[in-house]
Formats: sequence, structure tokens, C-alpha cells
Amino acid sequence: MKSFIVFFIVLFSTVVQAEIMYISDIIKITVRTGPGSNHKIVAMIKSGERVEVIKPEKDWSLVRIANGKEGWVLSRFLKSKEPDGLILERLKKKHKVLTNQAVSLIEENKGYKKENNELNSELKINKKTSDKIKSSYEILKKESAEFLELKSNYKKTSSKLAEQTKKAEKLEEELTALLLHQNIKWFLSGAGVLLLGFVIGFSTKRQRNRSSLL
Repeated sequence: MKSFIVFFIVLFSTVVQAEIMYISDIIKITVRTGPGSNHKIVAMIKSGERVEVIKPEKDWSLVRIANGKEGWVLSRFLKSKEPDGLILERLKKKHKVLTNQAVSLIEENKGYKKENNELNSELKINKKTSDKIKSSYEILKKESAEFLELKSNYKKTSSKLAEQTKKAEKLEEELTALLLHQNIKWFLSGAGVLLLGFVIGFSTKRQRNRSSLL
């Protein structure tokens, strides 16, 4: 009975004095020429480094490291899963890269926004210019239509004028010919009258001379 009480007291005291602790991260481990700490160290490898296990055993395992050397390491340090610390470190690096990329993208986006604003401003200016050109084009189109109409009317008027000019020239020629004919007629009539007067006068004078002789 006494022994049971003593065992219970010792067990209880052990439980009370126990402290929860954590294994610290392994920074480097040794690679030796044989399966034991009394063998020569051939290399040091870091935690998280990949190795090829050639001969796995309970306490020590034969491995081949990255540089091709072979040696023995404690089996308890070998894990099939990548260490959390290494994963965390890689994630931190990736996060840093992504953060830098995010900053770069933000700056690039600012540049794009500025360029977009400039393009919008230029687009507005180009739109105003385009509207002016369109308005000028409509005016020119209208004026061109009017010009073509005036040109057509001018051709028609010129053609009519040419026809009227020809008619007027023809009429003038006919009138000139008529006047010339009329003048000739009047001239001949006048000459006839004059000649008749001369004959009458000459005849009268002759008769007078004969009467004086009687």
C-alpha cells in the first residue's frame, strides 16, 4: 500500500514538473563516411536540401548529395515532405516578387491611365477637328453643287448666246445686203431722174434756139 502511494506521488510530481518544448530547426547536418558519429565528416548539408537516399536504415542512411558525394546521415533528419520553414521561405520570396510586380503594375497602370487621359483629350480634339472638316465638307459639297449648276447654266447661256450671235450676224448681213440693194436702187432712181431732167432741159433749150431762128 505504501509503495503504491509512493509511486502515485512520484508519478504526480513528474507530471507536474513536465514542460512542453519544441525541437529547434536544424540549420546544418553532417554527412559522414560511415553510419556513426565516430566516422569522418565528408560534407555539411543545409536543412531542406534535397538528397538521394541510396540505402535507408533505421538510425543512419546512405545518401548522395547534390555535388555527387555519398555519405551517411542520421535517418531522423530525413523527411519525405519538404520542411515547412523552407516552404515558408520560398513563399516569402514569392510574395516579395509578387509585391514588387504589384508595385510595378501599379506604376505601369498609372502610366496607362495618364496615357489614356491624354488619348481621350486628343480624341476630343480630333473629334472637334473632324466635325469642322465634316462641316466644311458639307459646305464645299453644297457650293460645288451650286458651282456645277452655275457652270451648267453658263454653258447653256453661252450656247444660246452663241446661237443668238450667229442669228444677229446673219440678220446684220441680210440687213446690210438689203440696205446696199436699196441704196443702189435709190442711186439708180436718182441717176434716172437726173438724166431725165438733163434730157428735158436739153430738149427745151434746143426748142428755144429753133424759135429764135424763126
